[in-house]
Amino acid sequence: MARTPNYDFERKERERQKAAKKAEKLAAKAAAKERDKAEAETESTSTEDK
Repeated sequence: MARTPNYDFERKERERQKAAKKAEKLAAKAAAKERDKAEAETESTSTEDK
């Protein structure tokens, strides 16, 4: 016998997974931005020293 669907729970689970994925992408994007900013600062200071 098939289980009865729990639409509310399933929808909330999909939304939770979607939000977690979005947060992970934003965190990765922020980390990349910080890394690029740090690299740019080190490049600009190394060119000024020459």
